[in-house]
Amino acid sequence: MAFLVGSTVPALQRLAVPAVCILIAFLAYTSQWLFANAPDLAPGPLTTTETYTFNTLLLCLWYSYYKACTVDPGRYVFPSSTPKKQKKGKADDPDEEPDARGEYGRTTRWCKKCAAPKPPRAHHCKTCRRCIPKMDHHCPWTSNCVSLQTFPHFLRFLVYTNLSLWTLLYFLWQRFFALWESRHLPAYLGPTLSQLALLTVLALVAGMTSLALCIMLVTTVKGWVLNTTMIEGWEIERHESVLERHYQPASSSSSSHSPSSSFDDGNSSWWSSNERAPGGDRDAPHLTLEPVEFPYDIGFFANMAAAMGTANPLLWFLPFAGEPTVSRDAGRGCGWEYEENGLNDREGLWPPPDPDKLRHARIWRERARDADRARATRTALAMTTSQQWRGPKTRGKRSAVARSVTCAAGRRRGRASSTSWRRFRATTMISSTKYTTAVRCPDARGLVPV
Repeated sequence: MAFLVGSTVPALQRLAVPAVCILIAFLAYTSQWLFANAPDLAPGPLTTTETYTFNTLLLCLWYSYYKACTVDPGRYVFPSSTPKKQKKGKADDPDEEPDARGEYGRTTRWCKKCAAPKPPRAHHCKTCRRCIPKMDHHCPWTSNCVSLQTFPHFLRFLVYTNLSLWTLLYFLWQRFFALWESRHLPAYLGPTLSQLALLTVLALVAGMTSLALCIMLVTTVKGWVLNTTMIEGWEIERHESVLERHYQPASSSSSSHSPSSSFDDGNSSWWSSNERAPGGDRDAPHLTLEPVEFPYDIGFFANMAAAMGTANPLLWFLPFAGEPTVSRDAGRGCGWEYEENGLNDREGLWPPPDPDKLRHARIWRERARDADRARATRTALAMTTSQQWRGPKTRGKRSAVARSVTCAAGRRRGRASSTSWRRFRATTMISSTKYTTAVRCPDARGLVPV
């Protein structure tokens, strides 16, 4: 758990787990204290059945939250023979771009930050500082990643939290309904002002917390049934938007002729089918883009069973149930390989490439190569110039240009001494196309004119 062992996340994020614990304790036990110590707050204290039910849900909540925070999100262990460098020709992007079928899973992707292969459905977490198997997102409220190994506990935590909040809201609704029924009675026959204030605060906090966690539960269950993570949902939306631009009819791009829409028209025509990219590039990525179906949706029951690590539905919501773990056999088993639905021509096509990302990556690679070549040229020229005009101590080690200049100066002035040589100056003017060297020789006194 990152909060206990220390991490690089900001201090405010490290306080998220204690804040969640305080919120749970406030809603769970302050409400029970109020119900037990406010006899005038109808219908009175909780019954025995209500007390046991509510506290059982709280125990399941606490344990599932503890597991969601402390279970390791998973890690990949590669053999020592795994190469530490990406082969030439691989994609430069550390997160996407599957290339060829490889040894570790069905596709070979490379993570620059981990300097290791990236198996399918894995993503690098900057907080955990490693690639996480089937990463959904890094949850700040658990200070842990929601991944292949922690998803069952995270789902159980959301389920028990929502059940506990709904039970608490039911108890609070009973009290508010009783107050409404007795609204015509004198005030001294009802609860005190402090009790009413505490009851109102509990209702507001529980209501807002329940709304937020209910939305989170719905999105989590949707990903659970469809076997998609949050990151894969973004990839699906991105791929669909790329396909919409790709198959947009060319006539729609020329419907408007106003100057304000000229840029949009040009951009739309670039994405239209059967056209060249800017500059006449026929090999642009969008010209060869094909639809790719999400391959990991294998049926709702199989999706749910694979996420929970067991096909027994009775064990899915038990707080003490286990979770799927990453196989120790590198390249095979759980966490390395995932069953596909066979809707694509071949396996290992997900995630699909992003044409914008590929195009920008190619441009930046070309710019980086140009900058490296220019830097190498400047460095070599500087080293050559410094060696050429440095003034070596012996005549035999001088360059040809330095010897000719020194001999000419000595014949004219008769004073080609070591002192005059140390006062020798040369200026070099460098341009992008040619190099011109202007040499000023010392006079009779050994001084170089300015």
